[in-house]
Amino acid sequence: MRMVSSSSAPGAYAYPLLIKQLLLRAMAVSGAQEIVSGPDFRMTYARFGERLGRLANALASRGVREGMRVGVMDWDTHRYLECFFAVPMMGAALHTINVRLSPAQVLYTINHGKPDIILVHRDFMPLIEEIRPGFERDVIIVPIGDGEGYETLIDAAAPGFDFPDFDENRMATLFYTTGTTGAPKGVSYSHRQLVLHTLGLVAGFGAESGDAGVNRNDVYMPLTPLFHVHGWGFPYAATMLGVRQVYPGRYAPDAILRLIAREGVTFSHCVPTILATLLDHPDCARTDLSRWKVIIGGSALPRGLQDRADAAGISLCAAYGMSETCPFLSVADLNGGTPDSRAHSGYPGPLVDMRVVTPDMRDAPRDGETTGEVAVRAPWLAQGYLDDDEASGALWKGGYLHTGDVGYLRADGSLQITDRLKDVIKTGGEWISSLSLETIVSTCPGVEEVAAIGRPDEKWGERPVLVVRCTEGADPDHVREAALSQIRAKVAVGELSKWAIPDAVLFREALPRTSVGKLDKKALRQILLDDADGTS
Repeated sequence: MRMVSSSSAPGAYAYPLLIKQLLLRAMAVSGAQEIVSGPDFRMTYARFGERLGRLANALASRGVREGMRVGVMDWDTHRYLECFFAVPMMGAALHTINVRLSPAQVLYTINHGKPDIILVHRDFMPLIEEIRPGFERDVIIVPIGDGEGYETLIDAAAPGFDFPDFDENRMATLFYTTGTTGAPKGVSYSHRQLVLHTLGLVAGFGAESGDAGVNRNDVYMPLTPLFHVHGWGFPYAATMLGVRQVYPGRYAPDAILRLIAREGVTFSHCVPTILATLLDHPDCARTDLSRWKVIIGGSALPRGLQDRADAAGISLCAAYGMSETCPFLSVADLNGGTPDSRAHSGYPGPLVDMRVVTPDMRDAPRDGETTGEVAVRAPWLAQGYLDDDEASGALWKGGYLHTGDVGYLRADGSLQITDRLKDVIKTGGEWISSLSLETIVSTCPGVEEVAAIGRPDEKWGERPVLVVRCTEGADPDHVREAALSQIRAKVAVGELSKWAIPDAVLFREALPRTSVGKLDKKALRQILLDDADGTS
């Protein structure tokens, strides 16, 4: 056998992992494929490639250079997709600004993230004008109107741009997470990390049995805000594969359902709240969802909502991850099988080293029972928080990224998340999983949504309390009795500790949510503290 020297030949290409290389296959084989945005915008991949050059030239004409940061405040549109590629391909960093934060938080993320220029949709210009006096440095604001200003911006620019090679470890994206206490924390990712994450997504979901994966025949529509962890990374994966893409703009249930029907959407991802909103809409019953695959992440999928999706013919899978993990860590097919086999957080993706550990970093037994904190390594994980050494050190204590999630591993390597560390209810010397209580109660008739939280108690430390949003017309007294009966039944057969029986079942017309649609238990705890009887 002839051996080839490991040394590089003269003129060999080192091939840094850069976002621009995700486009190579799509531009070669999918030039005629469509990208759809909102009700009336369509373009081919070939035109998409041309527009990337125009956007880069337009930004360069306004002074954007390598190493600078470009902010975006827009809905989920083709414009955002173009920024996902053109900005980092120039060597600049894309700052995806969370438009759902409070004005004070948006101002903080702008001052801390230091964008040099921000493209702003008309709907967010009032917010910019409100906070602009608080800017700590000069920032160029480029109003793009309802999109027509963006088209004017790039139409005036030349189509050709020589996207350079540079260090694959250069920052490509920046965003801010509010998933921990205190001020929002900056999370950045390099070109290398995003390319490897994209490959990990495709390999991880493609290897999963059932209908979990995305393939070239799919029609893709994201239903996770693109400012949130790059829309979970799937816009990069879908573009690399050259699949047909549909961007919904501002989320409106009727418009989303129309796009699903008109464009034949087969693949999406969202938090449970978005899925529930679509299933609740009157148009849902008139929309064929039997070809729709949906990845659920961001928070636990209530069993009741899972059953409703099954009844509508939707193929579901669960994905687990967080902002600091880019976010993909594991995937689980939720279709078919017994309820027990469907109730897990999945199998680790390729290149993911996943552990469940004790506080002293010892591995918990993989017995499907013993819980600990989920700690991980993967080549795409955030290396820390921007300009926050203390929080970065805590994130990576012991050489593994600490997720803050409690769970256990089974003998087959699959993961089950049982709670967030901060959401575990500590009562009577027992740890009660809030997710377990929520899963049980979510199947009760009349329950639209439920949260289980620990309310401070002088004697027991905390006691569980259920906060329920009822379906329209449901009798709260009947819902309360059904919920307590279900939990008592689980206690009677030994599936729950006696300490899990809630002290109270409270009712609210709406439950607070985070900026990305997840249930905000921190805010809910504060509401109940401020409102002693919890009924307002």
